[in-house]
Amino acid sequence: MLIDLVRNNRSYRRFHQEVSIVIETLKELVELTRYCASAANLQPLKYVLSCEPQRNAAIFEHVSWAGYLKEWPGPSEGERPAAYIIVLGDTTVVKSFGCDHGIVGQTILLGAAEKGLGGCMIGSVRRKELREALTIPVHLDILLVIALGKPKERVVIETVEPDGDIKYWRDDQGVHHVPKRSLDEIIVG
Repeated sequence: MLIDLVRNNRSYRRFHQEVSIVIETLKELVELTRYCASAANLQPLKYVLSCEPQRNAAIFEHVSWAGYLKEWPGPSEGERPAAYIIVLGDTTVVKSFGCDHGIVGQTILLGAAEKGLGGCMIGSVRRKELREALTIPVHLDILLVIALGKPKERVVIETVEPDGDIKYWRDDQGVHHVPKRSLDEIIVG
């Protein structure tokens, strides 16, 4: 059911790095995006796929992980993503990409969840450096990096406490806690 996919689709940041993802799986996930809505049906998004260790390492160097976990620099070797999909916007098609990349990002992650994988949409990217590392042409804006792999961590959803703190955190056992606002709080009329 869709609700199960949505609930299982958490922002995973630690993976079983030794569990590989093949290029065909990445292509299947991108295939899903072809059916997504696109403003004015312009379909300006393009993708870079990576599932080889050397290229993954180059991507890993240029992304930042978990802003609320100040003491955590990101996943250690052995817990890093097995693959990445970089979402690009083709400026020869249109100059502004609206929410298209959010739509395809969620679609990719739901497809990954259906396959027993997990991922994390990363917007904190050192774009200039990543562009140079992967030789991405300048007419393609780097919009998102999606990290993918077999999740190695447990993520639990809980209701936001009365103090309103929405910051995610990890407990002593490494369980990742994500506070979510209640349905009554987000429906206003």
